[in-house]
Amino acid sequence: MTSAVHHRTATINGLDVFYREAGDPTNPTLLLLHGFPTSSHMFRHLIPALADRYHLVAPDHIGFGQSAMPTLREYPYTFDALTQTTSALLEHLGIDRFALYVQDYGAPIGWRLALQAPHRITAIITQNGNAYEEGFVKPFWDGLFAYAKAPGPEAEASMRTALTAEVTRWQYINGVDDPTLVSPDNWVHDQALLDRPGNDGIQLALFRDYPTNVDLYPEVHQYFRTSQVPLLAVWGAGDEIFGPAGAQAFAQDLPDAEIHLLPSGHFALESHLHTISEHIRDFLGRVIG
Repeated sequence: MTSAVHHRTATINGLDVFYREAGDPTNPTLLLLHGFPTSSHMFRHLIPALADRYHLVAPDHIGFGQSAMPTLREYPYTFDALTQTTSALLEHLGIDRFALYVQDYGAPIGWRLALQAPHRITAIITQNGNAYEEGFVKPFWDGLFAYAKAPGPEAEASMRTALTAEVTRWQYINGVDDPTLVSPDNWVHDQALLDRPGNDGIQLALFRDYPTNVDLYPEVHQYFRTSQVPLLAVWGAGDEIFGPAGAQAFAQDLPDAEIHLLPSGHFALESHLHTISEHIRDFLGRVIG
């Protein structure tokens, strides 16, 4: 029996934050944090697959999906700010302890939540959610770091290509063993949201802020070493954004990390939903019950 998924909106610090929720709130909570350029839409199939045993909450970050998209003057588009909004949503919902599922942008938000209150994190699932410099695949990242260091017109023009339909589609099908498993609805949906007037400036601001995530890595690694938090990496091995070395690197600080490389890409859920959900059920069943 498929569990019902609720589509809700909460007002957080004056802003509408959309989130998907399913499962019994008395069960252990799994917080799902999406990446770029998508939204909680990426979890639309995973949520009902796990909701019989877990309470799942998947918000859209500010500026993404169905959440509010205030202007650059109205909201500081940084990863610190996105984390603060997520933390305020958790407080609003009365969620104190939770496991994390992080992908792409969701990872630095998740790491900040963990650093702020390590005792709240029961387990981590990372699906192409990076925490090590070994994970960055060149030349994909060269342009972003150059733009963040010197955000002039030429560098900005180069980064704007990352907001095009061609690149959005590439993120979904690159590295996937069978691209016919990936619905084109994904990149059509994401691109429509990227193309909203003013969203380009929001994404460029987050590109410029991205190096702050790398600066945080030493603290994140220390958190891993100190907490020995249970961690499952289910990683699209063909990802040319965050490569498989990024998955394997977790074992440097978490020797018991469970690492599975899948014949998929950046959005591995689209092609390997069943495999990933079974790994999650097995992992969470053992580490948090």
